Amino acid sequence: MGNDTVNAKDGTQQERPVILVVEDEALTIMDLSDVLDGAGFEALQSASAERALDLLTGRTDIVALITDVELSGKTDGFDLARNAAQMRPDLPIVVVSGRSKPDPDRMPAHARFVARPCRGDDILDVLRTLMKD
Repeated sequence: MGNDTVNAKDGTQQERPVILVVEDEALTIMDLSDVLDGAGFEALQSASAERALDLLTGRTDIVALITDVELSGKTDGFDLARNAAQMRPDLPIVVVSGRSKPDPDRMPAHARFVARPCRGDDILDVLRTLMKD
């Protein structure tokens, strides 16, 4: 996945809030990106936690993080969430998994866990709640 942005900006479009979506399953990341796009967000995609941390370091326009637990690479979604929370303490974080259970010892205090199977709208609802806090 060399393409980090799903939606190109054109001159007529207002800037939309950027959500970093970290998922290594192509169909899952495309579906969630479509839901976010429909809700007025721009989805910035990453297949690995390492790349996601680089994006969080280099881009100040990212307003939230959604990550799967099981990712390609050495770092899983729990570690990514913890690192992201240390870098950006106010960043809303949603951790999603169909295999892992929520681990309070590995989740940042303000992050929320969503169990799969779920719909993209379910993740969006949790994200919106976090962004209001």
